[in-house]
Amino acid sequence: MAHLLGAEALHLEYPTRVVFDAVTLGIDEGDRIGIVGRNGDGKSSLLGMLAGRIQPDAGRVTRRGGVRVGVLDQSDTLHDDETVGAAVVGDRDEHEWAGDPKVRDVIAGLVPDLPWDARIGTLSGGQRRRVALAALLVQEWDVVMLDEPTNHLDVEGIAWLAAHLRGRWPKNQGGLLLVTHDRWFLDEVATDTWEVHDRIVEPFEGGYAAYVLQRVERDRQAAAVEAKRQNLMKKELAWLRRGAPARTSKPKFRIDAANALIADVPPPRDTLQLNRLAVSRLGKDVVDLVDAGVAFDGRPVISDVTWHIAPGERTAILGANGAGKSTLLSLIAGTREPTSGRVKRGKTVRLGVLDQQFTHLDEIADDRVRDVLARHRTTYQIDGKDLTPAQLLERLGFAREHLSARVRELSGGQKRRLQLLLVLLSEPNVMILDEPSNDVDTDMLAAMEDLLDSWPGTLIVVSHDRYLLERATDQQYAILDGRLRHLPGGVDEYLALAAAAPAVSASSAAEPVEAPTTATGPSQAEVREARKAIARIERRLARIADDEAKLHEKIAADPTNYDAVAELDGRLRDLASEREGLELEWLEAAEVAG
Repeated sequence: MAHLLGAEALHLEYPTRVVFDAVTLGIDEGDRIGIVGRNGDGKSSLLGMLAGRIQPDAGRVTRRGGVRVGVLDQSDTLHDDETVGAAVVGDRDEHEWAGDPKVRDVIAGLVPDLPWDARIGTLSGGQRRRVALAALLVQEWDVVMLDEPTNHLDVEGIAWLAAHLRGRWPKNQGGLLLVTHDRWFLDEVATDTWEVHDRIVEPFEGGYAAYVLQRVERDRQAAAVEAKRQNLMKKELAWLRRGAPARTSKPKFRIDAANALIADVPPPRDTLQLNRLAVSRLGKDVVDLVDAGVAFDGRPVISDVTWHIAPGERTAILGANGAGKSTLLSLIAGTREPTSGRVKRGKTVRLGVLDQQFTHLDEIADDRVRDVLARHRTTYQIDGKDLTPAQLLERLGFAREHLSARVRELSGGQKRRLQLLLVLLSEPNVMILDEPSNDVDTDMLAAMEDLLDSWPGTLIVVSHDRYLLERATDQQYAILDGRLRHLPGGVDEYLALAAAAPAVSASSAAEPVEAPTTATGPSQAEVREARKAIARIERRLARIADDEAKLHEKIAADPTNYDAVAELDGRLRDLASEREGLELEWLEAAEVAG
């Protein structure tokens, strides 16, 4: 495939540390690359160098002649006095952009609800982000670089963006570089993953799920150095393989190898035991909402919500931005009273809230982290082991040297780690997490989910991070048209319901904007056929295993008969080739069967 751009021996350092040392890599036509790594390890700096916005201290970045590169930074570069329309389509004539289906699709997917003549300065941070993304995607680029593009997008917006990026270029054309902590999004879009760590960029085949498998194997080979991270990632892999086997369908790895790695890993949560503990801590009554509703100035936001929240329940709340998710959380937390109906709370409820604004950290902004921790419990039990608060922070990826830092000096990711720890140390039996994935990397998210696995209480999560929702909760609800609806089919059911809802008027522009197309799942007949195929393949794989064992026995019985050994070895290679093809076929069928 044709080369698009590359980097040779890149070296980048700041006054306090070296970020990259002698990094060489390339992007070819057809590459769809996700970039992961811990906060502060250099993901955005790498993107900046490849985009030409950051000059390396040594080495160089090269581009093929005429290559067009479009970049979405984390920072906002829009002008406050510009209109939405001007920001998205510039000074192009209306008939020109309105007649382009690609432009209309981007507008419908990202900014359908924004007035075309609204000034950028009047928009919220999330709205500005969507405008910036739309302004980038309506243009033609050979390479698109996106730094945290899912920030401020809701679940529908993220699903639309994934579909757009998958279909933006024909196969083996264009290049995509993507920095994101959204693991579902990585799996949907990326065909390769770069991990940024320890001054290098390490490539892996496939999206996030495939990266987890390969990283576990890498960590296993260096167990003395990576023991803590290895155990955590093996647990993550166990959930991926048990809960969603089709996610690992992109790389050509061995199914039996993956199963061997997780053979001794228990399920992420002992749900029965956690529920028993939750009942003992909470009693039978947690929070009951009966015909509850909230209205502002006579306009209903949520209506007729009846929900019995049980001890040990782990629930995700889905809904578009502005649907009423935060209002529902405030009813549960007791910070807002319903304007209709009633809310009843159990007498033993102890609530812990992780909010988006770091509200609880404002009061301790000038305190040192170690002093803050000293005011709380001396130990906290995880998986039957007593850990100090400092050990808990380290488990969440918090460096020990930061214990001496003042809270206000911490980065967004570090504040999120400390905030979660303080919520846990307050010993809540009901915990509300409002967008907990903001400002944190994939390692931190895996560590957070690991802690939540052993937490025996009622958990309610609002997040746009689909992976987190499916990983940390056992059921999902959605707010649709102001009402709470249970989703037996999970996020996929929500997306189907949202797509079927009446479309919102796009803008004040004269030309209508088409709604984005939404992919539908396989039919029941296709699922049945896929399950039949899985059964057939597994029977054949079992026979191949038996045949291989017999051939190995024959070779061992007469190893000096070289002609016979050569013939038997050829048959073994044929069986191995057939097995690999069947394993790939199994993964494809599993993706349909679910």
